[in-house]
Amino acid sequence: MSISKKYNYPPKLSILRFFVDAEGVRRNPIPYHEKYFERFGDSFSIRIGKSRHIILSRDNDIAQYILQKNQRNYYKSKFQSVYLSKYLGKGLLTVDGEFWLKQRRLIQPAFHKQKMNQLVDNMKLTIVSELKEIVTDKKVNLFPMMSEVAFNVVAKSLFQFSIEEEKLNRIKYIIEAVQNFLIKEIRLPHKAWWFSISGQVKKHLQLAEENDEIIRSIIEERVVSRNKVNDLLNMLLETRYEDTGEGMSVEQLIDEIKILFIAGHETTANALTFTLQLLGSHLDVQQKVFEEILKVESESEDVVERLQKMTYINAVLNESMRLYPPAWITDRQNVEDDVLGKFTIKKDTLIGVSFYELHRNPKYWDNPDQFNPDRFLGEQKKQSMQYFYPFGAGPRMCIGAGFAIYEMCLAICHIIKKYKVVSVQNTVNFNPLITLKPVGVEVVFYERS
Repeated sequence: MSISKKYNYPPKLSILRFFVDAEGVRRNPIPYHEKYFERFGDSFSIRIGKSRHIILSRDNDIAQYILQKNQRNYYKSKFQSVYLSKYLGKGLLTVDGEFWLKQRRLIQPAFHKQKMNQLVDNMKLTIVSELKEIVTDKKVNLFPMMSEVAFNVVAKSLFQFSIEEEKLNRIKYIIEAVQNFLIKEIRLPHKAWWFSISGQVKKHLQLAEENDEIIRSIIEERVVSRNKVNDLLNMLLETRYEDTGEGMSVEQLIDEIKILFIAGHETTANALTFTLQLLGSHLDVQQKVFEEILKVESESEDVVERLQKMTYINAVLNESMRLYPPAWITDRQNVEDDVLGKFTIKKDTLIGVSFYELHRNPKYWDNPDQFNPDRFLGEQKKQSMQYFYPFGAGPRMCIGAGFAIYEMCLAICHIIKKYKVVSVQNTVNFNPLITLKPVGVEVVFYERS
C-alpha cells in the first residue's frame, strides 16, 4: 500500500504558498493561520518532503485527544525538548516520558492548594510593594510594569525575601536575553550558521551557565543556613522521590527553578496586561469588578477566603485568557501511527494546536471575538470550560495554574480598588512569541476618591 493511500491528512496547504507566506508568518503567524483555517476548516496540513507532515488544528476533539485521551502516544516536539532545554535545562517544561512523570510527582505537592495558601500573604506584600508608586493621570506602558510585578512575585515566592536585589536583577536580565535569542534561533533557522560563527550561541550559553551559578549560590546559602523558610525553595528542598527517599540533586533543582521563573513570570505578566487593557476598554465590567472587591472585603478579612469568593473577577480573568491565551499554541508528535478523528497519521507527525484560534472558533463560541465574562458564570461556565485551555490540559496541564490565578486576582484587586483604569486604545496589539506577548498597551490610572 502506498504512503498516500495508507495515511489520510487534513487538507494541504501547498508548499509554494507556505514559502510565499513564510516571511509574514515569521513576523506574526496568527493572521495567516486565520486565513488558512477559513479556507481549509478546523485543521490543515503541510507536506514536508516525501512523507513528513505538519498539522495545525483548532479542533477541540483533536486537542482533547492528543493532550488527554491518548496523551501517552504523544510527546513534546524537538522545539520544546531540544531548543528550550539547551538554555533552560531538563525541567518539567522540557522533558518527557518516565523522567517527566517522576519530576511531576515530586514537585506537585509544593503546588497543592494548602501550600499555595501559605504563600498568599507574601504574594500580597510583594504586589502592594511593587505597585505603591503607580503614575496617575498620564499614559503608562502597561506590560513593563506587570512584568516587574510578576517577576518579583515569583522570585519572592521562590526565595522569600532572602535574595539580594543585584542577583534578582541579573537573573531577570539573563532570562529575557536568552528568551529573545531563542526566538531568533527558532524563527530564523536559515541563520543558524551565522549565530554560531558570530559567537551569539556561545554568548547565550555562557549567560545560561551564569544563571545556573547564581541560582546554585542561592540554594547553597539556604542549605548551609538550615533556615526553615516558608517559600517554594524550602518546599522543593524537602521533597523526596517515592522510590529512593532522596531529594533532587542540586543540578535538577536549578533546572526546575529556571522553569518556574520563566513559566511563572511572563505568562502571568501577559495575562495581567491583557486583562487590565480589556477592563480599561469595558468600564461597565470594571465597575462590577470594583463592586465585587468592596463586597468581598466587607464579608471577610482572610485573604484566601476573599480570593475564593471572587467569582466575577475569576470570570473576567478567564474571558481575558480565552481571547488572549498567554500560552497560545502547543505541539506534540506521535510515537506510533494513529487515527486522529477522521485522519490517519504516520508516526512522528508534528501536530500544533492553536489555543488562540480554538478559543475563537465560532463552532464553540457565540460572538467569539466579543469580551463577555458572563461566559464563565453560572450555567454557561460548564459549557465554556469544555473548550478552554488557559493552562493546557491533561497530565501536562501547567503545575502553577493555582499560583497564577491567586497572583492575578490579588494584583487586579489591588489595582482596581485604588484606581480607575482607562485604556488609551481599544485595539490590542501582540506578538506571538513563545508566549502571546502584548505590545504597546497603554492605559491611564486615575486615583479613586
